[in-house]
Amino acid sequence: MFDLTELERAHAIVGQAVPATPARGWPLLAERLGTEVVVKHENHTPIGAFKVRGGLVYLDRLKRERPNTPGIISATRGNHGQSLAFAASRHGVPAVIYVPSGNSVEKNRAMRAFGAELVEHGEDFQAAREEAERRAQFAGLHMVPSFHPDLVLGVATYALELFRAAPDLDILYVPIGQGSGICGCIMARDLLGLKTEIVGVQSTEAPSYALSFAAGTIVTTETANTLADGMATRIPDEDALALIRKGASRIVQVTDDEVAAAIRAYWTDTHNLAEGAGAAALAAALQEKSKLKGKRVGLVLSGGNIDFDLFRRWVGTDAPAMA
Repeated sequence: MFDLTELERAHAIVGQAVPATPARGWPLLAERLGTEVVVKHENHTPIGAFKVRGGLVYLDRLKRERPNTPGIISATRGNHGQSLAFAASRHGVPAVIYVPSGNSVEKNRAMRAFGAELVEHGEDFQAAREEAERRAQFAGLHMVPSFHPDLVLGVATYALELFRAAPDLDILYVPIGQGSGICGCIMARDLLGLKTEIVGVQSTEAPSYALSFAAGTIVTTETANTLADGMATRIPDEDALALIRKGASRIVQVTDDEVAAAIRAYWTDTHNLAEGAGAAALAAALQEKSKLKGKRVGLVLSGGNIDFDLFRRWVGTDAPAMA
């Protein structure tokens, strides 16, 4: 998909807008997991999520190769759209973003604040994406997919930072939405010649990649009803699945309750706010705690964009007590 020189160049492009995010160990988190842990804090980017990197690299190439592009359009549950809106505004390109009805209020507000035209359509991400594709053809806009080599190249820059800061990780847990994050981690690991085991994480309520990984072919689901909206995917990308099956050891499924417990653990142990997908890696590690003793564990905290009402439900006064 790309080589180390291209990855280094992408890192320079991203670095113009996004300083390297921390890769940090937390004593209380290590105590909770019973082993050494390193957290990659992609919640510290300008949009509060790792996807900003992909948007910057994608728009950089688009503007160089198609400078007269009248505008871009895409569909999202939030972070992909924020990434494109942020990058498009830096390049002076109009952005139209489709989201499903009932999407995250805070993510919608953020996309509008970054300058995007926001359109709510359909009951889920797939319906929003199909409508965005129709409008792209009708209006002559450039359709940005959810998975693309340039998006993977961009988000792989966080993995480059992580693996250079912690090249001795034994295992790395990575959440899966459409797959760009875990594919970027696999590519960066392989380009650096490291042996870190990479484990994907999905919701039990949206397990399309986990089912496809096991079956060896695309398996879709009828619903994706997880509250961890960054993992709410019904239809895997074929190219992403191929790379994940080649480079990841397995995919762990976590429940919304396990995700909620992980969000609370991040809050109490590190005072960092994680959204559902952002806490999924920790949820998986806690599920597999008995297997991790003596290993150096990496966790991708992929984003912190959680709605206040859900934060209150999972972390605040409505949340159950946690040991």
